[in-house]
Amino acid sequence: MTATLDALNRDFRTRYLDYDELTAQLQAWADAFPGFVRLQSLGKSREGRDLWLLTIGPEPDRKRPSVWVDGNMHAVEVAGSSVALAIAESMIRLHATPATAPPAPDLPAALADRLRDVLFHVLPRMSPDGAERVLKTGRFLRSVPHDAPLPRERSYWRAGDVDGDGLALRMRRPDPAGEYVESKAFPGRMVLRELEDDGPFFKLFPEGFIENFDGETIPAPNFLDDNPTDLNRNFPYSWMPHHEQEGAGAYPLNEVESRAVVAFTSAMPTLFAWLNLHTFGGVFIRPLGHKPDTDMDPSDLAVFRQVEAWGDRYTGYPTVSGYEEFTYRPNRPIFGDLIDYAYHQRGCIAYVCELWDLFEQAGLKRPRRFVDRYTRLDREDVEKIYRWDQEHNGGRLAGTWRRVDHPQLGPVEVGGPDTRIGLWNPPLDRLAAVCEGQVAAFLRVAAMAPRLELRCEAHALGEDLHRIRCEVVNSGYLPTHILETAGKLEWNEPVSVSLETEGCRLEGGALPRMRVGHLEGWGRGRHGGAAAPYYQESRGSGNRSTWTWLVRGRGRLTVRAGSPRCGWLERAITL
Repeated sequence: MTATLDALNRDFRTRYLDYDELTAQLQAWADAFPGFVRLQSLGKSREGRDLWLLTIGPEPDRKRPSVWVDGNMHAVEVAGSSVALAIAESMIRLHATPATAPPAPDLPAALADRLRDVLFHVLPRMSPDGAERVLKTGRFLRSVPHDAPLPRERSYWRAGDVDGDGLALRMRRPDPAGEYVESKAFPGRMVLRELEDDGPFFKLFPEGFIENFDGETIPAPNFLDDNPTDLNRNFPYSWMPHHEQEGAGAYPLNEVESRAVVAFTSAMPTLFAWLNLHTFGGVFIRPLGHKPDTDMDPSDLAVFRQVEAWGDRYTGYPTVSGYEEFTYRPNRPIFGDLIDYAYHQRGCIAYVCELWDLFEQAGLKRPRRFVDRYTRLDREDVEKIYRWDQEHNGGRLAGTWRRVDHPQLGPVEVGGPDTRIGLWNPPLDRLAAVCEGQVAAFLRVAAMAPRLELRCEAHALGEDLHRIRCEVVNSGYLPTHILETAGKLEWNEPVSVSLETEGCRLEGGALPRMRVGHLEGWGRGRHGGAAAPYYQESRGSGNRSTWTWLVRGRGRLTVRAGSPRCGWLERAITL
């Protein structure tokens, strides 16, 4: 089976797949392993591409703890698709290997055992239209393209190929008031102008054309000019309109991609962990997104600290609070993002990974707030990135500038750096290492799943009277409600038990159905104090519940225990 799986690989660890190639990879796995791989479309994009979801695990319709992985919701961030595919392939390999066989060298047997009973849902490319534009034209695009003219009277930039080379990169235009100048250390590469510079100076624009151009006024470019919705501002939790949150969309879930994700996941109470893959930066971002850690539930924070420890061990990336270190304006939350929906509404251990630690690779210092790494760059820092590119990225940022006559602006130079590989996404020779680190970290998060076990015994008390004793136990790391805050969600119901009888009857007034409450897990998170020799004490028996029924007569009993979040177990008893 391993050889078969290796033969199906479409080299997603060494190159970035376009839509047809990605579809072929997913279809190949589904065709080769129909017993535990299911491929379905959550819907179609504006341009008719499927939003492919891969579900991995035997009996995919059987309710049990499950995890979600998505990538490439931002069009240019195609490395997320590669990492999502690597996680999917790792789980396919696990299920293709007999349980009696040794697990992979980097997957301990205890971990493999836990993972076999966890269902994986993998959406490798949330924005297939956007990714296709990026891969085929080189243009920058945030999420989803909108080809039709937007209902705007003001002028704005629309990306497009000006010089006919098939790409849409950058344009520069000489201007004495230009904000940019060529680097003397790296000719052709642009740096922000300083007072000591003697020019020539340039204005920089996206390669493309101006819609509603008045023939004279050049509008300032905006990254959402011709693709106004940022999918990561379009989700329903704490959504705000565009004048409050740039990229919000016309209304929550107005885009088919975000709507499809919410429609599927809101019907899946068994989801307990959610990995949202982005680029770049080399950092994990966790809740809270709207309040400091002092306002976060301590037990939730302890769980995230454990996730942080795995992230640091296997990827080298730090973990930061979304509110404390990743708000673009201090003390102002980001509204309508996916992780807020997944954590607050779906009760998941939900977090972002910004793949590819470019700043570390280039040797830049980390500021106090991680998000400032993207903006607090001096010329020296920018030239460190250019030097790294020259030495380790094939000089992709050097580019070339070609003079053309723009139909609206006259003489300009077109070309410049291709930022898709090396900046927005890791170089191809680094992609496999990025994938493997993320696989190792996330599989451990998935193995935290609660695991219910049901044990039943029948004891004869007389000629036709039996005592039925049952016990339900959670032997997993997490409690059955997953996070403390998730226990407050109305749909996150506690464990219940029921007994159905055939040919016999309950005695003593016992009820056939009872709620036993949520069950604790054995995990304590990290830095909760229980590790210290002077505080080593267990919680007690809160991870289990026992109950008894009296049954008179002969027949068949069916005991059922579980919850919407953990799934259901059944045991049959014949009296």
